[in-house]
Amino acid sequence: MRAPGELQILLLEVVGLVAVVVLILRLGFRKPATGTALIISGGGPTRVVFERTFVVPLLHTVEVIDISVRTITIELRGREGISCRDHIRADVRATFVVAIHRHPEDVFKAAASVGHARVGDPAALRELFAGKFVDGLRTVAKTLDFEELVAKRNDFKDELIEVIGRDLGGFILDDVALESIEQTPISQLDPDDILDAEGIRKITERTVAERLRTSELQMHMRKELAGADAILNKSPPPEIPVD
Repeated sequence: MRAPGELQILLLEVVGLVAVVVLILRLGFRKPATGTALIISGGGPTRVVFERTFVVPLLHTVEVIDISVRTITIELRGREGISCRDHIRADVRATFVVAIHRHPEDVFKAAASVGHARVGDPAALRELFAGKFVDGLRTVAKTLDFEELVAKRNDFKDELIEVIGRDLGGFILDDVALESIEQTPISQLDPDDILDAEGIRKITERTVAERLRTSELQMHMRKELAGADAILNKSPPPEIPVD
C-alpha cells in the first residue's frame, strides 16, 4: 500500500493534470464571431473555419478574417461625372455592396488579394475595386441617353452588375444602390471639350424648347381665363317692359 503522503501527492498530480486538460480544452475551443471566419494553420493543411472548432495551443496559428458585408460609395461629379450616349454629363452617387462567399476557397482568394489583415478594411477594398466600379459606371452610361438613365434606374443597375460581374475573386458584388443621378450643371462643364460642348448644345436646345412650350401653355391658359371672365362678367340684356 502507498503511504498517505504518496496518495496525497498522487491526488494532487491527478488534480493538476485534470486542471491542465480542462484549461487546454477551454483555451482550445474557438468560435468565430458573427461576420468573421478563422484561418488555422500548423499541424496539417491550412483550413478555413466558420463554426466552433478545436485548436491546439502552440501548435496551431489562428487568424481572424472579417467576412462581413462592406459598402463602397463612388461619387462622380462635375468634369468627373459620367458622360451619357447623348454626351450630356451626369453627377452620380452609387453604393456598391461587397461581401465574401462563406466558402473556404473564396476566403483564401479574398485574403490573398488584399492580405489577411485587410480583408475587411474599407480603404483596402476601395483601393481594390473603385477603379473597376468607376469603369463600369462610365461604360453603361455610354449606352443610355441622360433621360433614359434617370427614368430607367433599375435597367441601369442590372446592366452595371452584368458589366462588372458578381464574381470579384473571392468577393461578390451583392448589390448596387443608385443614390442620386443628376444633370451636371453647365457651369461645371468644359466648353472646349468636344463632348461637353455637344452636351451643352443639347441641354441649351432642350431648355429653350421647354421654356417656349411653357410660355405657350401659359399664354393659352391666360386667353382661356380671359374668355371665361368675359362670359361671367357679361351684363344681362335689358328687360323690356310689358304693357
